[in-house]
Amino acid sequence: MEHNSCYKLAFVHLFCLLFFMSPLVLCQLDYKYYDANCPNLTRIVRYGVWSAIKNDTRMAASLLRLHFHDCFVNGCDASLLLDGDQGEKNAFANRNSARGFEVIDDIKANVEKACPGIVSCADILTLAARDAVFFAGGFYWAVPLGRRDGPTSSDTAANQQIPGPFELLENITAKFTSKGLDLKDVVVLSGAHTIGFAQCLTFKSRLFDFDGAGNPDPLLDASLLQSLQKACPNQDDSDTNLVAFDPVTSSKFDNVYYKLLVNNSGLLQSDQALMGDNTTASMVLNYSKYPYLFSKDFGASMVKMANIGVLTGTNGEIRKNCRVVN
Repeated sequence: MEHNSCYKLAFVHLFCLLFFMSPLVLCQLDYKYYDANCPNLTRIVRYGVWSAIKNDTRMAASLLRLHFHDCFVNGCDASLLLDGDQGEKNAFANRNSARGFEVIDDIKANVEKACPGIVSCADILTLAARDAVFFAGGFYWAVPLGRRDGPTSSDTAANQQIPGPFELLENITAKFTSKGLDLKDVVVLSGAHTIGFAQCLTFKSRLFDFDGAGNPDPLLDASLLQSLQKACPNQDDSDTNLVAFDPVTSSKFDNVYYKLLVNNSGLLQSDQALMGDNTTASMVLNYSKYPYLFSKDFGASMVKMANIGVLTGTNGEIRKNCRVVN
């Protein structure tokens, strides 16, 4: 029995070395991490997410976005959830647009009742993002757990590290690769924009003065341009108006996002840029044709992203309240 255990541990270590960039960190996470001390965790999170989406279908995209924006700033440590004037909530990418914090608060409160001091906010957010995609009609993937919560949150770091809607593809790719992700992950995770909405200010420059001479983005489909100009008039008070990334199936997690890109109907400049590079354009075409391929790859990329810079062991803490450090 002892020999079998040794062989098993050796195999796991070899597997991590071969397949993951950060084997020590990733393999400290475990798919059964809370099975013994919080066995109802996944049910509690799943019910909380289901209830939130039932009341507001936009919440699926909001929870997924929270997880993405948390992981891209110094790792998946729930730092985005911390309150504070200089925290990530006040960064450009999150201020007046990030939402779903109350949903995580409610789930955390219920988890604390069931198993106090056991489950991190970072793990709850990771599970909530997975369940949000599932309830929106997407794939269900297994989530390794065991993350701990970070003690700090920085709006400066968020402004520097979160990819923006106006950035060139090469800049966005550089931000992904700095996190241990690759070009395929850029294309796959961009597919999260198959659900949710964007504020007009994130793409209005494409509609009225893309070239500085009063002309719209020539890559934008003409009929879509007219529709967006009506939804986002060229005046400041329209900046916070919302437009669906995917007007066809805005609350369903599918591959329509990629079909829109093929037809020059991507909403954000950073989305449509995927068709301007031969390698990424080829991937977009594949995902537009094969929805199962997109779903499978999306789950795999989400697992990779959810392991960026995680705190494990004795690092970090298990917050009692996701908004404040203990």
